[in-house]
Amino acid sequence: MPSGHRVFAQYAHAPNALGYCGPPGSERLQAVACGAAPDTDVVVLAKQFSGAWPYQEVIAQLAGIPDPLDERVVRAYWTSGELSDRIDRAEFGAALLARLASQAGHYWKHLTEDLLSEAAPTHNFHVFGVYPWSRLLDTGMPQPLQVLDSCRIRWGEVVGIDTDRAVVRSRRLSWDGSRLSLGPEQDDPADYRVPDGTFVNDLTVGDQVAVHWDFVCDRLDPDRVDRLGAQTEWQLAQTNQRLFRQATSTSRKRTGTNVSQLP
Repeated sequence: MPSGHRVFAQYAHAPNALGYCGPPGSERLQAVACGAAPDTDVVVLAKQFSGAWPYQEVIAQLAGIPDPLDERVVRAYWTSGELSDRIDRAEFGAALLARLASQAGHYWKHLTEDLLSEAAPTHNFHVFGVYPWSRLLDTGMPQPLQVLDSCRIRWGEVVGIDTDRAVVRSRRLSWDGSRLSLGPEQDDPADYRVPDGTFVNDLTVGDQVAVHWDFVCDRLDPDRVDRLGAQTEWQLAQTNQRLFRQATSTSRKRTGTNVSQLP
């Protein structure tokens, strides 16, 4: 089985098992993620992920790599990598939005050129920029922050482990009413085992791992931790700039301020 197929399954499994994206039948992905089911057609499954697949197609195209499931492409999308650095963000954003526009419905009117300043060939851009949840933070409801924090790829250290669950120390997403940031480290439980086994062989205390929807999906080396952390901070900065502009615009409308009359 090509390594990229297993890595894709590792990261895509948790939201798929929860019914959020991809085709039904999550047991096929979890088997692939455990290194089993070599006859599974991962390409057919991956193409049914309306979020991840367009990104990986565009990344592969711009990088001159024929296979969107090449491990370099898969890792560039989910956690950022050397390949991400080689791709022009504006070119990527324009190509991606052109593809997503055909899928856009009533709730996706924000997929315009205004998003290009936030564009990056990573899952973080999809979570914070393309998905609508960051635009719902000011509703005061807890769900937008919970979804954003669960859907992004979180990194952390395993500080405890038992038969079915690990305890991962990481920085969760925080919202102070005007901006998003990473909060202080805290310890939270995360599943790591499925009926077919585990995605990370010989998981142990001290491992640095990736967590997606509270599931330990990968072991990360120091370089991948640094890259994922840096890209996350960059994406949050771009998102916060947009949120500030939106809040300012909303405030001016409420007060009846004529923008053309401002100094």
